[in-house]
Amino acid sequence: MIPLKLKPALKDYIWGGNRLPRVFGIDSPYDRTAEAWMLSCHPDGENIIENGAYAGRTLSDVLAHEGKAFCGTRCESFDFFPVLIKLIDAKEDLSVQVHPSDAYALEHEHQYGKTEAWYILDCEEDAEIIYGFSRDLTKEAFRAAIEQNTLLDCVNRVKVQPGDLYFIPSGTLHAICKGILLAEVQQNSNVTYRVYDYGRLQNGKPRALHIEKAIDVTNLQAVDCSGKPLAAPMTEQGNTETLLASCDLFTMRRLDVGEQKTLHVGFDSFVSLVAIDGNGVLCHGDTVLTLYKGESVFLRRSRVTESWKS
Repeated sequence: MIPLKLKPALKDYIWGGNRLPRVFGIDSPYDRTAEAWMLSCHPDGENIIENGAYAGRTLSDVLAHEGKAFCGTRCESFDFFPVLIKLIDAKEDLSVQVHPSDAYALEHEHQYGKTEAWYILDCEEDAEIIYGFSRDLTKEAFRAAIEQNTLLDCVNRVKVQPGDLYFIPSGTLHAICKGILLAEVQQNSNVTYRVYDYGRLQNGKPRALHIEKAIDVTNLQAVDCSGKPLAAPMTEQGNTETLLASCDLFTMRRLDVGEQKTLHVGFDSFVSLVAIDGNGVLCHGDTVLTLYKGESVFLRRSRVTESWKS
């Protein structure tokens, strides 16, 4: 099947900047563009297909028409499309927040919970993230820290640099702080429980917090935030492939292509490619598709082998 080039869905959240248009050439109508949803079938931000027989249709519409097998056999066990991929520009701090587990989110929000992984693309000097608690808390202590405005005294603040990878299981208190540009692979969910938002106002009013739900779902044990080394890169014929993160929900890899790389898309799953640097072409049979920095394509199972050229 011809690779499907996807138009990203854009978000203008109050903490966003202008690096997604400036760095990636993403066409945005907003003064601030916080997120570009590069692979999304979520109703809050749908991808539109830009090429081929499906041009002009949303990806979710095509998947609904074609059936679950369109995405591979592993996807047939999911009630919803399983993954959402974003590029995120945090000019300012994001709220301190938490995402629920699947069980809690399905019961209370009628969608999946959210486990995610962040790959740091660029950041300002001394940029940091918030990742879990620095000491064990009880629910009572967590509530008191929120009410007494001492929550930031209980969290891990982790310095980051380009090339870092952070895996964020559901239930982990976290925040992307200002000056960070990253790629995120996550479950297909838009459920966020805000715990602390720095007293910011939007349209003259504080943004909503979700304290009770956050207390229900947050892991209150101290976490090791030292990070784990990435898997050793594998280099073959001038191409380097690095495993960034892998779980039962998704696998995230960085692929650095020299001149040409053959991509094998199996019948068990789809593949999503997001170009974070450089340009190239995808060759599929007689079809040649140019992929520029800041663009993404959806590849599904096929009996024709795709080839990537830088």
